[in-house]
Amino acid sequence: MADTIDRGRRLLLGAALSGITAKAFARAETRPARAPASLRMEPLKQIDAGVLSVAYYEAGPADGPVAILLHGFPYDIHTYVDVASQLAAQGCRVIVPYLRGFGETRFRDPAALRSGEQAAIGADVVALLDALGIPRAVIAGHNWGGRAACVAAALWPERCRGLVTVNSYLIQDLSQAMVPAHPQLETALWYEFYFQLERGRAGLAANRREIARLLWKQWSPEWDFDDATFERTAAAHDNPDYVDVVIHSYRHRFGLAAGDPRYAGLQRRLVSLPPIAVPAVTLDGDRDGVYRRATAAPVPPNSPAAASIAWCRARDITCPRKRPRRSPPR
Repeated sequence: MADTIDRGRRLLLGAALSGITAKAFARAETRPARAPASLRMEPLKQIDAGVLSVAYYEAGPADGPVAILLHGFPYDIHTYVDVASQLAAQGCRVIVPYLRGFGETRFRDPAALRSGEQAAIGADVVALLDALGIPRAVIAGHNWGGRAACVAAALWPERCRGLVTVNSYLIQDLSQAMVPAHPQLETALWYEFYFQLERGRAGLAANRREIARLLWKQWSPEWDFDDATFERTAAAHDNPDYVDVVIHSYRHRFGLAAGDPRYAGLQRRLVSLPPIAVPAVTLDGDRDGVYRRATAAPVPPNSPAAASIAWCRARDITCPRKRPRRSPPR
């Protein structure tokens, strides 16, 4: 997924999160200095949550409003290295987990299908909330993490105080998986087609760092990251399940891999593209290397929705559509 996660994106995501959690740090006249590439989000904690043993970073007071921050592919928890400390400083309890197949997160059952389907990653979010004893949280994410957040918000709205996502509504319409996009977009999504082949699986296994670096540059062409920043994240891709989870994710969305039967009921509910009714903000990068900023659905003038859109536009934030015609495929 083409996410510009440079300094501006991280701070904007933090600002959106702070708005939903009623925090004021985004109004500060000065911004904290960017975290150095040597800073790691440590120590990690580990907890059994559903089918996973989840590794996660936690910051902030235990009794603060909870923000769950979800990374994507091919990234890791350090997407939020600037944001997490700012939210924690404003009194939020911040939880940043490694998704299945990344970092120190592991499957509890060696025989479990290494599924990367959208129902699975959405269910993982709720399993983590259950394991941590968190009734409700603001859930934010980009790329796979944004999809997981959207699934959790749509299917378990009682667990989601608010949603922040990148590139709008990310629940996949699998019925449209074989409908071609514009050739320019299809070219940008080369890796999705590559991963359908066993050659692609072998390529990812042999060249996971090279593929990740290439996608970072393609998706965020103006992000001038250094080697230390990249390597800090690339280590998370050495997870033994990384290749299997990634390949399953991209094959399942094209209908070329069967889903995990344990999530079949959830996937059936996702077929209808359920609306997201919780308070939500979506962010779109105007320098995204693949997708330009989305256009919000028309709303009546002088309505609460119109006021929300005006507020977001004043801050260069794109308001979400609840039922898009087609979600980004990433």
